[in-house]
Amino acid sequence: MPFGRRKDAAGTSRRWRLSAKLLIASSVATVIGFSAICACVMLDMRRGEEELARQTLENLASGIDTDISRNIELYDLSLRAVASNLVMPEIKDVSKELRHLILFDHAATAKHFGAIQVFDAKGKLTIDASSLDPVPEDRSDEEYFRVHREDPDIGLFISKPMLHRSAYAIVLSQRITGPDGSFLGVVAGSIRFSYFHDLFGRLSLNPGDIITVLRRDRTIIMRTPFDLDVIGKNLAERSNWNPANLQSNGSYSGVGPVDGIARLYVRRSSTSPLYTVVGKPLDGIFSLWRTEAIRIGAIMTALILFVLGTALFLAREIGRRAKAEDKLEELATTDALTGLKNRRKFDSEIDAEWRRAVRNDMPVALLMIDADHFKSYNDTYGHQAGDQVLVGIAICISDSVRRAGDCPARFGGEEFAVLLPGLSAIEAVGVAEAIRRKVECWSEDPTATTVSIGAASMTPAAGMHWSDLIEAADKALYAAKANGRNQTVLASVPKLSLVA
Repeated sequence: MPFGRRKDAAGTSRRWRLSAKLLIASSVATVIGFSAICACVMLDMRRGEEELARQTLENLASGIDTDISRNIELYDLSLRAVASNLVMPEIKDVSKELRHLILFDHAATAKHFGAIQVFDAKGKLTIDASSLDPVPEDRSDEEYFRVHREDPDIGLFISKPMLHRSAYAIVLSQRITGPDGSFLGVVAGSIRFSYFHDLFGRLSLNPGDIITVLRRDRTIIMRTPFDLDVIGKNLAERSNWNPANLQSNGSYSGVGPVDGIARLYVRRSSTSPLYTVVGKPLDGIFSLWRTEAIRIGAIMTALILFVLGTALFLAREIGRRAKAEDKLEELATTDALTGLKNRRKFDSEIDAEWRRAVRNDMPVALLMIDADHFKSYNDTYGHQAGDQVLVGIAICISDSVRRAGDCPARFGGEEFAVLLPGLSAIEAVGVAEAIRRKVECWSEDPTATTVSIGAASMTPAAGMHWSDLIEAADKALYAAKANGRNQTVLASVPKLSLVA
């Protein structure tokens, strides 16, 4: 198969291959685009779920913190009233019953609140709201007593969780200060754990949800789910937790300091000595989102596989169509017997090369080749033998013409043409002689199968047409046949000159 024809078919095939690649690339780009959009939507949904959970936890934490702060404030008012009334001189002269009525209000005896007690400067129990004749007690070694004795400005002090009067509670205390600023003792009361259990019990919590009440020094006062091993522990002593993670009225998403469960934590802090932290497991927050993400992801995966499968199928069909069109192009431009280009393709090639030569001011050469005595050979040996002769001549021509731009063609019957762009007359004659000698050597009977060749070379000028080149080469061919055949004749403009 001639190289020029192979190049043309390959060019068409490459164009189709580019089209198939473009289809696949556009399909992949579409898949990536839709996947990116889907991913953005899913991330927005995730952020929405987290924000909704954060708002819910903020409301919960605010409600709990408000309730605890209000009760501590009420209890603190009772403690301060007792501390201030005790330093009144008149209080010493009243009876125990009247003193109780003056010192203690009903708020201090509410449910979950322990009875208020008064201790002197040595830690001895002197007054008990629950009894006119209290049992002797000494609290001088308690933390809250030492704190008030050593720091006159401590104000309300809340102890660590402790066993107080046969119940787990936190002790709230105020310092009793004399008119001269001296330490006169401590007034103390308690809030039992039953208050927190009752408060948290009214809430609807999911498994894994936590509520933690802490002192300002990060001591855990209460926690639900209740764990006695955690109550009273100071988180400041834990090296695996950075307090900057959860600032006042802020939030944090990750693993907390108590257990290894990843949660969304929200902290609410008022002016109370205690603050509240609530947490919800991230698995619980994103469970619904995860279900939707899996469902949408499965749908997107199916669509992606469908689009890519369809694209690959269409690309394969485009490739098949390209091959079919290449074959049709080959059949439409190729002589079926010799494998050279046919007359139709030759006309389009010479027209294109002629126009290129006009633009570039370059010569165009043409060889017209005719099989000698072909009609008599065909009549003597038959059409099949004649066809074999034509095939042999075509092979000799193809072997002698190897440049990519050259165009060998079957011009008609036993006549062939070779278009040689860019060759001068002398170069064209050289190619013609190579073809003639090869045909002569190929034939077993030189007198039976030889060729006559007419060669012409022109540099196109304005007003000229490529038919002038064919006419000149054709005249040279007739001259070669008239001079005895098996020779090459070079055409000249305007007259012919014979060259052996």
